Amino acid sequence: MKHAVLVQLVRGMQRKEKGFLYLDTHAGRGAYDLAAADHGDTLERKPEHPDGIGRLLGEKTDAQNNPSGDATQETDPLREYIQLVRAFDRRCGNLEPDVLRFYPGSPSLVRALMRPRDRMALCEKHPDEFASLRGKFQREPRVSVHEIDGYTAIRAMLPPPEKRALVLIDPPFEAQDEYEAITRALREGLRRMPAATFAVWYPLTERARADDFLNRLAMLGPPPTFAAELTIAGETSSLKMRGCGMAVINPPWQIDQTLAPMLDTLSQTLAQSPGGKATLDWIVRE
Repeated sequence: MKHAVLVQLVRGMQRKEKGFLYLDTHAGRGAYDLAAADHGDTLERKPEHPDGIGRLLGEKTDAQNNPSGDATQETDPLREYIQLVRAFDRRCGNLEPDVLRFYPGSPSLVRALMRPRDRMALCEKHPDEFASLRGKFQREPRVSVHEIDGYTAIRAMLPPPEKRALVLIDPPFEAQDEYEAITRALREGLRRMPAATFAVWYPLTERARADDFLNRLAMLGPPPTFAAELTIAGETSSLKMRGCGMAVINPPWQIDQTLAPMLDTLSQTLAQSPGGKATLDWIVRE
């Protein structure tokens, strides 16, 4: 859901001819080997990707409510996202067309979409993740990689020379005060660049915490802002994380009309039990 929405946000920014800065505050390693992810550090574990991107690509899965995964799933606006994933997998050397091996993180997806006039700044403070990220992008033109706290980067890098920016805030949510840190960063980011587009990913584990964050967001008095959410099961489900959301400040014009049907398709395709749904609610209307 996060990456499918991100692709549409980038395309929305690119409706204007002028270039922009894409700032990724928690970029991670930029790409992932799904075969390695299946094994963890020492023990094999059940892979998660067959019930996510695997369903969109039509891979086999024994999960509940698995759709057929035929070509009809590849409808706009999901088509471009799916094609980007397939192309990345091939570029990384996977020669098995029926099995996904390499998955692009947000930096790799955005890099594939960049125009010559667009620029990307990637931030990651975890040493191992940063080393991997730097290795992948250090020779890329118009891409800079920074071993820095992403919230600090918002203060340091906004406003950019381009005077346009798309900022993805996608933290690991390991800190107890993560939502508070996000809110502070958004307050500072909007002060420095009121017209920037900010996209914040958040997990749906405890409804109360997500609601509290959205209330904090509303209290900032932001420009047009919506929250798009996707759940794959109802509230009584035993799943630890039932879904996720993306709060978007200053979204590209009328992008909600693109995202709403896409989210509906994703909710049906990814559902693991009854009760899942997709919503897009305006916090501050356009």
